[in-house]
Amino acid sequence: MITLLHVSDLHFGPPYLPHVGEAVQAFAARLNPTAIVASGDFTQRAKPEQFAAARAFLDRFPKAPTVVTPGNHDVPLYRFAERLLDPYRHYREHIQRELDTVTKIPGATIVALNSTAPRRMLVNGRIHGWQIDLAREAFAGLPDGEVKIVVAHHHFAPPPDFEGGDVMPRAQRALDAFTAMKVDLIMGGHLHRAYIGNSLDVYAGADREHGIVIVESGTSTSRRGRAREAEKNTLNVLRLDGDTIRVTHYMYFDDAQDFVPTSRHLFFRRGRPPLDEKGRMEVEAIFTDDREEPRT
Repeated sequence: MITLLHVSDLHFGPPYLPHVGEAVQAFAARLNPTAIVASGDFTQRAKPEQFAAARAFLDRFPKAPTVVTPGNHDVPLYRFAERLLDPYRHYREHIQRELDTVTKIPGATIVALNSTAPRRMLVNGRIHGWQIDLAREAFAGLPDGEVKIVVAHHHFAPPPDFEGGDVMPRAQRALDAFTAMKVDLIMGGHLHRAYIGNSLDVYAGADREHGIVIVESGTSTSRRGRAREAEKNTLNVLRLDGDTIRVTHYMYFDDAQDFVPTSRHLFFRRGRPPLDEKGRMEVEAIFTDDREEPRT
């Protein structure tokens, strides 16, 4: 069983909420995850001191592989010369040198792709063909039980109930490519509200059998939540095995002074349950076919 802690859009700077940040740290310490995914927007205005604070925050997490990717707020907005000539200087100095990475943990391969485009598509981002090739190479030849995960700050599929959630240019091309690679899961942020679903909810694509599970986190530690998560903070916990992906969505409540589970989502890898040697479904009790008697 793989346990992933998913946080996003920390926004160190004026929007950051220190008491919520402390709750995230306490949550992570209790969870003791296999790996941590932080899907971009570590800062509000890409200032060195904001990156330094974000780095100190990341360093306090439990000792586990941490997958990071930059967000559009991690490149300068108003410092035009820096944005054109060296937009990732402070990100590279404080967060991570590499912008596109491959992380392997037992049972999963995680490809983090830099979706920021500081010179062209600052807000909506962009994924290039060579990055899709990088993912294809990383996922090639993996055993069937290995979970394939893509992380990017910007979203490939908008939540169907959120107006203004414009996707990246040529996002459908990327989804078709990831589907052909049998990617199981895409994780991201950017919208400051969570969405947990399947790529088939918004784009049928060429392969309608399996789709890709989409897990987007809201802002985990800032006051910049939007839509149903306005003034809310959220994070996700994912439990993965060879057959299923379970996502629990947590929201911070002041009266609890903690993150509290508000929903749980269960998906089959490959879009359907595995079959045993007699052709019967092998499922957890929650997935039991309503036509069958409960198993004892």
